[in-house]
Amino acid sequence: MTRPPVPPFDDETARTKVRLAEDGWNSRDPDRVSLAYTPDSQWRNRAEVFSGRDRIVDFLTHKWARELEYRLVKELWAFQDARIAVRFAYEYRNDSGAWFRAYGNENWEFDTDGLMRRRIASINDLPISRQQRLFHWPVGRRPDDHPGLSELGL
Repeated sequence: MTRPPVPPFDDETARTKVRLAEDGWNSRDPDRVSLAYTPDSQWRNRAEVFSGRDRIVDFLTHKWARELEYRLVKELWAFQDARIAVRFAYEYRNDSGAWFRAYGNENWEFDTDGLMRRRIASINDLPISRQQRLFHWPVGRRPDDHPGLSELGL
């Protein structure tokens, strides 16, 4: 299975890859998202380390059951050959109604078919009030005219 764009990345293809990843995650569909990764993809997400699409689906299913009204914005930080570095922020609320903004960085490595074989994520959560929220589009894909992280000053 090929998942364009494929490495080596240039500025345009790296930005496209980042937006496609953002769109996938904003779908909150664990099965759909898992298809962007190799069957044996290695993940480090905060303190969790695991590999494989089945574990990715399990992880994301549990994540989005806890992180309600999830909205994500990713931004390209750097790229070289088959690697992309991304910074991101997402907002969500928990089942008690408390809102959070999570800030993070990801390092991605892709195989020759454009599937991510390694994802290393470092993430911090910041409690915010409902009034501090910045991501107000309907749940799903971020509209093309919605500001990105740099435009929002994040």
